[in-house]
Amino acid sequence: MRVAILAHEKFPARAKTALGVLRYADHDIVAVLDRENGGRRVSDFVPDVQDAPIVAGMADIEPAAVDALLIGIAPIGGGFDESWREDVRRALTDGCDVISGLHSFLADDEEFARLAAENDCEIRDVRKPPADLTVSQGVASEVDTEVILTVGTDCSVGKMTTTMELARDARAAGHDAAVIPTGQTGIMIEGWGTPIDRVVSDFTAGAVEEMILEKGNDHDYLFVEGQGSIVHPAYSPVTLGILHGSMADSLVLCHEAGREEIHGYESFSLPSIPSYVDLYERV
Repeated sequence: MRVAILAHEKFPARAKTALGVLRYADHDIVAVLDRENGGRRVSDFVPDVQDAPIVAGMADIEPAAVDALLIGIAPIGGGFDESWREDVRRALTDGCDVISGLHSFLADDEEFARLAAENDCEIRDVRKPPADLTVSQGVASEVDTEVILTVGTDCSVGKMTTTMELARDARAAGHDAAVIPTGQTGIMIEGWGTPIDRVVSDFTAGAVEEMILEKGNDHDYLFVEGQGSIVHPAYSPVTLGILHGSMADSLVLCHEAGREEIHGYESFSLPSIPSYVDLYERV
């Protein structure tokens, strides 16, 4: 699939979805949209991912060159930025699908829904969870596979990247390994999964457990994409649900060296690494 990635004013430092797709997804990236860096290339900023030109907007891309526009950034809260509307409008008018991992569902936008219908294209809100989820039964540990969960000292410290790297290296070593995607970036890369941070609180552990049971007996290793942090003021409920739902055999702790405060909540200092290890293991 030929894809353009929207990453306005956030590329590359605050565009982890864009970077994840550039690094791991099996897509042909036609361009990255960033109005601040139009005219440059991805390789000018990040040398170890798929290269592509950076353009100011969809108007700079030939309509026939792209199959889908992917929203490659997600602000705190996951809302839609109205400054992106013209690019989404242009994509749908040109007949491109739109793939979004925002909490704000683009398919519910009247203008976008109308344009998609008129131009025979699809809006895929990957953060919309299945409707038939339920509570955990506490049986994920019964699968005949090794379950490894990435956990973090904070959000945006590399849990998704570590998950993908571990799975890739396990496969390279001859093992049958699969990824359990729990967030929008993992879902966009793997093509399936459940967005745990959008699931009703009672069902978060059950949603993870369901994915473990679905894949468990078919692989040697399951690498579960972690989310948030157990001490994060906003995201800790998601972290706890994944911990309990996956019933992991091993945890891999991810940390950004030098980070001292919680991202977006800088009045909160990060605890010590040993305290995280103790807390995650006890939970």
